[in-house]
Parts: sequence; C-alpha cells; structure tokens
Amino acid sequence: MTDIRDIDILISGGGIAGLIAAAAFGSQGFSTVCVDPAPPVTEETATGADLRSTAFLTPSVKLLERIGLWERLAPHATALQVMRIVDAGGARPLPRLTRDFDASEIGDQPFGWNLPNWLLRREISAQLDSLPNVRFRPGTGTAVVLARDEGVIVTLTDGSRLRTRLLVGADGRNSAVRQALGIGVRTFRYGQKALAFAVTHDQPHHNVSTEVHRSGGPFTLVPLPDRNGQPSSAVVWMENGRETARLRALSSEAFEAELDARSAGVLGHLTLATRLTEWPIISQIADRFTGPRTALIAEAAHVVPPIGAQGLNMSLADLGALLDLSRGDPGSRSSLARFERSRRPEAHARLLGIDALNRASQANLRPLRDMRAAALGGLYGIAPVRRLMMRAGLGLN
Repeated sequence: MTDIRDIDILISGGGIAGLIAAAAFGSQGFSTVCVDPAPPVTEETATGADLRSTAFLTPSVKLLERIGLWERLAPHATALQVMRIVDAGGARPLPRLTRDFDASEIGDQPFGWNLPNWLLRREISAQLDSLPNVRFRPGTGTAVVLARDEGVIVTLTDGSRLRTRLLVGADGRNSAVRQALGIGVRTFRYGQKALAFAVTHDQPHHNVSTEVHRSGGPFTLVPLPDRNGQPSSAVVWMENGRETARLRALSSEAFEAELDARSAGVLGHLTLATRLTEWPIISQIADRFTGPRTALIAEAAHVVPPIGAQGLNMSLADLGALLDLSRGDPGSRSSLARFERSRRPEAHARLLGIDALNRASQANLRPLRDMRAAALGGLYGIAPVRRLMMRAGLGLN
C-alpha cells in the first residue's frame, strides 16, 4: 500500500476549465494538484490540437484578472464589441435580416475577448509552472475515488494516492469523478456535429462576432488576430452528422465554395487556414453538482452547444462560486450545499434556453425559418428587451 499525501485541492481534468481552476486555487495559496491522462496540446499544427476558440465574457475576464491570469492572456486576445445575428433562411443563402447587439449599449467594455483554445492551454500551463504550490501532472488520471465528509482519498493511475479537502471534477462530459460518485445525467441529443477551424477572409471583422442562421444549426465567425497580414476568424459550423461527413470529404476548393455559401458572404471569400476538427453536439446536465468533499464544474456538470459563448463562461461561473465558498474550509458540507443551490438551477435554466435556440436554428422548413426571423426582429426592436438579452447573455443581473 502506497503512502497517502495530503493536499488542499485535487482537480481531476486538465482541459481549459481544469487548468484555470488549478491556477485559481493556486493563486489563493491552496496546495493544488491537477491531473489529466493526456498532456495538453499547445501548438496549433500539432496532432490533436483543439482548433476551437473561447470567448471570455466580461464576468470571466474579471475572474481571470482576480487570479492573476489575464495579464498573461490579454496580449493574445481579440475584443468582441458586437454580437451580430444574421438570418439567411430565405430561398437563397443570403442575409435577409441582420441585427447587431453592441456592448456599448450596456457598458464601456466589450462583451468579451476571444482566444484560440490551443494557445490557452499553452499560456495557462506556463502560468501553473510559475506557482510553487501547484503541481500539474499530465499523463496521470483518476482511477479510484473514496469520498467521505472528512476528506477524499483518490488513487491515481500511477498508483499514488492523495487525500484532499476538496476534489474538483473538471474531467469532461464522461467524468470519471461523476461516475465514481454515482451521479447520473440528463442528456439532450440533436444529431449534430460541429466543424471547428480557422479562416482568413477578404473583409475585416471589425471586432464583430457573427452568427449566421439558416438550417442545421448556427454558423459562427469569431474574431481572431490577423494571420499573415490577413483578417482572420475562428469558425464553428454546426450541421447534422451526415452533412459534416460530406463536407469533410470535399476538396479544399469545393469546401471553400460551401463555406462561402453557408457564411452568406458576410466577410467576403473565406479561405481555410487550418485543418478541420469535428466535435459532437449535445446538451447534458448532472443530477447533482456535489458529493462528499467533491464539486463538479464545467462539462462534468453541464454541456451546452456552442451558442452565444456560453459553455466555458458557465464553467468559470462555477469556478468563481466555488472559489468564493472555499475561503474557510474548502469542501465543507455547508459550502458545497451553497454551491449546489447557486449553480445547478442557474446552469439548468441556461441550458434549457440554449437548447431552445439550437432547435430553432436547426429548422429546415421555410415557414419555421420565417417565424425565427420574425421573432428575432421583434425582440430586437424593443430596446429594454434587447438590453436585457445582452445582460443575460453575459450572466449579469
């Protein structure tokens, strides 16, 4: 039997949310270990690189500033000043309704800042190396969890054992921590997948994030820094699984022709700048977000489609709440009860809203697409409702 090492915080999962959680708890002086079976891929061209991007909305940026991480990320970030919704659901794939949600209506800051996911892994991993009380152990996973009110004993895949005051499950939609605690999930399936990649384009994006709706799901262009002197954006293209398979089989020329048509030409000709990656689209929420000395965050707790930059920002709202409640005894029964009460109802409500938006965006029949356009135009035209929608999207009261 191996010896047991005592620590304050163990984070299972070294994705972006898990890495940020390690930086957060480490910045507050807690002895922290973060484990993940796979090492982070930190170069855009490397095999397995995550070519999606993350838009950190204003509340998330404030958390990143608080934990000393934003200073490292800010030089690589692109501002998102306007969220543009384009309905191209007419007979031809052309914009027939465009509505701009401008951050200046509700404050003096952009909605948020966008960064590539592979770069986030590189920069946050470097931040962890600078924190003396944090140890990141890629190549090591969670094997066995014994959760009790007095502490959680975790056996790792290398045979070592840790006793922690708080175990944070940030290990994805198939969370080993969640399964070890016997916590079930409710899953919504759409038959969709998302293609994620980067493009260059003829026209500058002017810090506008554009969501184009036609059928199959949203097509989103999110601003990135210029690439080789050309304007660049990250793309998330959601379609049913058969369509994404067809698109991936096309030649580069044929794919770019489809790309131009699906984007409704909003930024001119789009040129593929990276390889394609593909991701399954579901919504999912755990039946509980807590267990003895254990909290679930990020996709271990909730999964949503990539609409309105909600996914990782919901995860950082989890982390912010958990960090606030860990000032005394991290993982205490009372703090985890408050975490459950504050985060699960809010996450569930947000998931249901995103689920409805995604289903509306999948509409294939013209009458349904016409209803979608009419609803968007009507809601946007009422200024107090428009501002309320923007504040709600940011997670503000």
